[in-house]
Amino acid sequence: MAPPFFRRRSLLPFPLEIFASGVARMLYRVRTTGRENFPREGGLLLISNHISYVDVVVLQLACPRPIRFLGHKGLKRNAFFNWCFEVSGSIAISSETPREGMRGAVEALKRGEVVCLCPEGHISRTGQLMEIQRGFEVIARQANAPVIAAAIDGLWGSNFSFAGNKYLWKSPRLLPTDVFIAFGEPTPAGEISVGWARRTLLDLGERAFNERPVLRGHLGRECVRALTKHPGRVMVVDRTAARRELTCGQLYAATAVLARRLRATVATHRVGIVLPPGAGAFIANLGVLCAGKIPVNLNFTAGRAALETSLRIAGIDTVISADALRAKLPNFPWPVRTLDLKAEMDAAGGKRAMLPWLVAAWLVPNQWCAALLGLPKIGDREEAGLLFTSGSSGEPKGVVLSHRNILANCAQIASLSILPSTCTLLGCLPVFHSFGFTVTLWYPLLRGSKVVTVPSPLETRKMIDAIRDEEVTTVVGAPTFLRPILKKAHPRELRSLDIVVTGAEKLPADLAKGFLELFHLEILEGYGLTETTPAANISQPHPPVVVSTNEPQTGRRAGAVGRMMPGMTVRIVDPDSGAELPLTEKGLVLFRGANVFGGYLGDPEKTRAAFRDGWFITGDLGRFDADGYLFIEGRLSRFSKIGGEMVPHGTLEQKIIEVFGWLPQESPAVFVTGVPDAAKGESLVLLTIHEITVEVLREKLGGVGVPNLWVPKIIRRVEQIPMLGTGKTDLKRCRELALEAAK
Repeated sequence: MAPPFFRRRSLLPFPLEIFASGVARMLYRVRTTGRENFPREGGLLLISNHISYVDVVVLQLACPRPIRFLGHKGLKRNAFFNWCFEVSGSIAISSETPREGMRGAVEALKRGEVVCLCPEGHISRTGQLMEIQRGFEVIARQANAPVIAAAIDGLWGSNFSFAGNKYLWKSPRLLPTDVFIAFGEPTPAGEISVGWARRTLLDLGERAFNERPVLRGHLGRECVRALTKHPGRVMVVDRTAARRELTCGQLYAATAVLARRLRATVATHRVGIVLPPGAGAFIANLGVLCAGKIPVNLNFTAGRAALETSLRIAGIDTVISADALRAKLPNFPWPVRTLDLKAEMDAAGGKRAMLPWLVAAWLVPNQWCAALLGLPKIGDREEAGLLFTSGSSGEPKGVVLSHRNILANCAQIASLSILPSTCTLLGCLPVFHSFGFTVTLWYPLLRGSKVVTVPSPLETRKMIDAIRDEEVTTVVGAPTFLRPILKKAHPRELRSLDIVVTGAEKLPADLAKGFLELFHLEILEGYGLTETTPAANISQPHPPVVVSTNEPQTGRRAGAVGRMMPGMTVRIVDPDSGAELPLTEKGLVLFRGANVFGGYLGDPEKTRAAFRDGWFITGDLGRFDADGYLFIEGRLSRFSKIGGEMVPHGTLEQKIIEVFGWLPQESPAVFVTGVPDAAKGESLVLLTIHEITVEVLREKLGGVGVPNLWVPKIIRRVEQIPMLGTGKTDLKRCRELALEAAK
């Protein structure tokens, strides 16, 4: 709901209030929810996240009562800010003499005023919620005043935020900025805490983020608009065979030709795509979506049975591929209607058919370019893509991703400093991988980042050559794919790299140390799942200190996977009882946000099992620290309960590697899993590529204090620990091997 146009409610002099309100309303389109929660009178403490210098302006526009703000005293050294403090009646507070400012806030609350402070203490230069200071608790309790929390969304990226690692000097927005403020309910002073503040601000932030107008858009339309805005910009550098470049205008033209062809010749709702990263994958995915159909990128490294299940679940009878790739995959269950992408483009008219679309990209406004393809303006919660889980712990499940899911996750990633539109991104992850699908396909299409593609993350030499020759600045990948780079690359070949992001599996400490020592690059660890589209947390570089009033802030922490993405909220619950725990305690991690999927295709039972009261159950155990960093402690399924004690498989694997002094391998050397045991509930089985005995294992582990209960009683030597094409361990196959060994 939008606040009324004007009502006297600030502490500014009346003429100045009229002028400031008019200017603010021209620059910002402010909408709110929860304004009815404000008491009409009496002291009230308002706490809010702090992401820009104009937070106070939009808060006052939205608040039904005048607000007295607490501001950093150091700002008064600037003549303009000093004047702002004086005319607005703000209260100055400093870290050197905090009691003076806090006393002023308490007195104002006792007079019945609304006092606003930002419990983080300063503007976030990461765009994320940082450490919550306890000062607001002291003020509220001394004044015995209720507290209302507010979350502001939409100002990050504006001129007055630190997006892009700078204040001001950013391209001005031509249209008013959409801002949404979610107000919570009044909470008595005796019930508030730092934990309450973080949980409430995250919850309200998720509610506010969900109101972004762009999330109701259509993914295909937004991509076409972005492409035709800069038709001459190089979008894709395909290094599959001979190097070739594809500009934004060429990609739009090829997409338009393919979309019209598919619309006329394919009747089914979903279309399978079996292509490696490259220009073909971009054209096929966007072409299918612009044809009004759903792209389904199939994991061609999976077994035949898993692929047949995926085709059946999705109802796919048409697959787009390339004849060259089809010849390399004889065991793939190709449907009768398997189309060669090049042949389809030629049948649609080829370059001649592309020419008018290419001209349109240069001459027609980008909104009209989308309209020429008949793309709707609204996509919202409709299906935009279908991915299948890796099937690492069972049959693959079809994860339905909506337009809102993908647009939200791309917006969340764009709010971080890791993938600016000016970056050159290495696209090596398979498109059937959720990270490859969102981060190296849709994100660049929406943001205009250049992508350099190589056909497989296993072709290490090609990846290194691409980084060197194309001056790639950003690489994303699983640890399994990054480790060979450490062994085969010379530091000068990676000199252009600024950012390396890893996910899918826990980042090994030796890999992080190796990259830092050899290439002077800190690997940024992230976390996510296919069901979260996929990114939920990503570490980022520490933001720079650019003005004297800035305090050092952090964007990453060793062992953590980053803070929550904007627009996401979280709960930590007891794995057994489901009771909510403090965020700082270890428990089962639950997520909610616009990037969280709505359910599994055609499987309501598994969908119900994946959610608890609207919260997505990640299946991972984790905890947060005081700064809001998430630490993943392990997969719930990768614990065994033996004799009443929870034994973590991952911790035990690391201990085994350490006691034997095994050097890091390009693939895992050990894997621990549990199998049913009639006496103790579960028994541990060790799969390893080395020859060892139970006696030696017990002696080695006992020597470093590992309980005898933790020592696996069954050992099976294997040639290789089974791996999936996504870089993850194949949990299903490992369990099958363990069950065979237990027999």
